[in-house]
Amino acid sequence: MRTSKTLARLRDNDVVRMCCLGHFIPGYVKHAAHFGYDCIWLDLEHRHWNPRDVQAILAFSHLFDIDIMLRAPTLEKTGLYRYLEDGAAGLMIPHVSTPEKAKMLVDAVKFPPIGDRGLDGAGLDADFYVNGAEDYLAEVNQQTFLVVQIETPEAVANADAIAAVEGVDGLFVGPGDLGLRLKHHVGDLTLESAIEQVAAACKKHGKAWGLPCATPEDVKRRREQGGQLLNHGGDFGAFMSMLKTGITAFG
Repeated sequence: MRTSKTLARLRDNDVVRMCCLGHFIPGYVKHAAHFGYDCIWLDLEHRHWNPRDVQAILAFSHLFDIDIMLRAPTLEKTGLYRYLEDGAAGLMIPHVSTPEKAKMLVDAVKFPPIGDRGLDGAGLDADFYVNGAEDYLAEVNQQTFLVVQIETPEAVANADAIAAVEGVDGLFVGPGDLGLRLKHHVGDLTLESAIEQVAAACKKHGKAWGLPCATPEDVKRRREQGGQLLNHGGDFGAFMSMLKTGITAFG
């Protein structure tokens, strides 16, 4: 099966160069790979996608050799691992606030002995045919990843226990949702102190962590904190930037 660039970078203790895609733009996949990104964060939480379009984007990711980390719109077990069968390199699951939920997700997307994912072997991840399940199974748990999002004060409090769950490969702070909830949270927890807690938990348990970065300066700062799953750039921001600049040509 295809080798994950994300996991290769993490295992080399390097930063994963990630950008975001929320709309069906096949050419975006090619150009992201061309310019050196390792991974595209494909957002199905806040964007509605036709299932066939998802499959097409995943196929393009294999054609151009770039990872897709798909943020899933479901917690349904077979729905999750079908994304992996269709070619996603990894999944990111929003609003994971407890280790119990993290363990449930591991159970869904990892094969035994780590989890309880169902075996098919006829998807894109297996080049549409498994000739020897043992070889396939030996690779799948090593070449697919699970990232859980830390988006509530409860999740921050449980970050150590979540990071300790076998089969969770990374924690990703959602600053928008977490920041919103911190406004209604009683206590002295801030977004920055929450990020520091997540970073410490991941360092303790040897897991990756990250978050979206708005500027190159943010990327540099988070790298210095040990962040490896860092997103900078995406289709939405590119549209806005191009239109904002383009309109000036009209005076």
